[in-house]
This record gives sequence, structure tokens and C-alpha cells, in this order.
Amino acid sequence: MAAPSVPKSKLVPNPKFAQPATHEQIERAAARLEEHGIHAVVVPNRAEALRTVLSMIPEHSEVLALASETIGQVGLAKEVDESGKFVSLRKKLYALDRKTQGREMRQIGQSPDVAVGSVHAVTEEGDLLIASATGSQLGPDSFGAGKVIWVVGAQKVVPTLLDGLQRLREYSYPLEDARALTAYGMNSGLNKILVISREINPGRANVVLVEEVLGF
Repeated sequence: MAAPSVPKSKLVPNPKFAQPATHEQIERAAARLEEHGIHAVVVPNRAEALRTVLSMIPEHSEVLALASETIGQVGLAKEVDESGKFVSLRKKLYALDRKTQGREMRQIGQSPDVAVGSVHAVTEEGDLLIASATGSQLGPDSFGAGKVIWVVGAQKVVPTLLDGLQRLREYSYPLEDARALTAYGMNSGLNKILVISREINPGRANVVLVEEVLGF
């Protein structure tokens, strides 16, 4: 018997948004983020990104590795969940029953000591854009996490907020839709979009900009 075919996404990503930004563009974005209360560090590669992020997380703290291709590629998800240096909230969540313990899952997932994840666009004007089908990661990103660290590949840096929204619709969403169809057999959705333009709590928001292509 032939295996059932996996549905394919009909969306085509715009290759324009796969191109990495220049060093000057990345530095410009980092400077504007700093002006907006968001600590920004520029690193050359994923190995240095992993070292930098781990240096920002206190050992034994409760850490939630948010769903992210970038976090997986850098090795952060494995380090958070398997190293034993941190309390992995994702492992706690996986041990719960979604049907009977949904409220507990929401409480755990929305207020970690530290959340690590990524964004879909960073503007040279100092904005961060994050899109989600369900909105589950937007709570910790916007306020719930005591500290949040986003790892961002060079291709996600764009000039303006309008460019960032276009990147979400024309690049990140088609790729996520294809991933969701392969992984879950269902389409994704560009249902909720968070724009972070400033952080008023010192030390809470941190961005590690990596000068190589990571995630989508």
C-alpha cells in the first residue's frame, strides 16, 4: 500500500527576503534596538550565538525554548532541554495532558524566568516582528517572561516596519505553512502579529544578531 501523500503548500516564498543583510545594516539595527531599550549583540556565527545566549541565562533558572527553527539550528533547544543546567519548561509542558491540564499548561508557558526564541523580522529602525498562528509565544515575548532572548539570522534584518510586514507575509509565512503541512498535515496561519518597538524594563529584552542565515 502506498504511503499517503503529504499535502503541499501553495504559497511561494519571495526569495528577496532570503538574502542576508550587510554588516552595516545589522550594526545599524543593533544600535537602534539599544536606543529602544533592547540589548543587542552582533556575533559572527551560530556557535558564538550559542555561547552568547548561554552566558545570559542563570543556571538552574526555569527556561522555555520557544518553537523556532533558529533555536533548533543553533542548538539552544537541545542545550536548554537536555544539558541539566536549567529547568526545562518545555519538558514540563510535554508531560502534561492538553485536554485535562490546559490551564496549567497556559500558566507554565506564559511566565518563564527566561524565554529563548527568535523573531521573523528586525528593522533598521529598531522594531521586532513576531507572527504566530495561535499566539502562544507572544505572551512571554511581550511581557510574561522575566527575560527574553531572541536569536536572529542576518536575512531577517530589513529597512522598515513595512518591509518587515511584507517579509512576514511573503517569506516567513509560506515557509512556515510548508513546515506545518509536513509536520502536522494542516496549514499554518498568519493570525497574530506582535510588533515590539521599545522595552521599558532594563535588561529584560535581548537580541543576538548572527551574521549568517538562520531560520526563516
